[in-house]
Amino acid sequence: MRERKDTPHAPLRSDAQRNRERILEVALAELTRSACAPLSTIARKAGVGQGTFYRNFPSREALVLEVYRYEVQQVADAAAQLLRSRPPDRALREWMDRLARYAMTKAGLADALHKATSGHGSLVTVARGPLTSAVGLLLTANEEAGTIRPGVTPDDFMLAIAGLWQIDPHGDWQSRAGRLLDLVMDGLRAGAPGR
Repeated sequence: MRERKDTPHAPLRSDAQRNRERILEVALAELTRSACAPLSTIARKAGVGQGTFYRNFPSREALVLEVYRYEVQQVADAAAQLLRSRPPDRALREWMDRLARYAMTKAGLADALHKATSGHGSLVTVARGPLTSAVGLLLTANEEAGTIRPGVTPDDFMLAIAGLWQIDPHGDWQSRAGRLLDLVMDGLRAGAPGR
């Protein structure tokens, strides 16, 4: 059997890539609003035909899992982007805000993820690799700049911010997340050589 040219492992043409990203962006919004959002509505709002939609995402489960992967990758990629344009400590703190938005999106997608998948074990592994790499990049840059205490690992960081996943996404999550992340950042700065 021939492998399809539009699989996630093969590079897509630029127009196909744009279609795929547009579907994922619309799906994120629609599935966050309602776990049962019709796939035909997502295709229509993304401006693609049913054939294009199903060529990219042959099932609801495939779409939901890819939306989750896509969102995780967007968060992970933001780390390097922020480090290119900001001092390491500002990049870390802004990335933490981006992670908080991701946590709230993940909470909104929870119902869709639950309906589309039988177990959540695989979801943890989807997020762990890219997020751990992003955190490692940010922590290394900050340690080298002397803006955080030495020796903080990505696992330490993820434990410190674990409270994000306890915040109610339907309440005043921005101010609660901001206070939590400011506390974490203050803790990371304590004992930094550059202070």
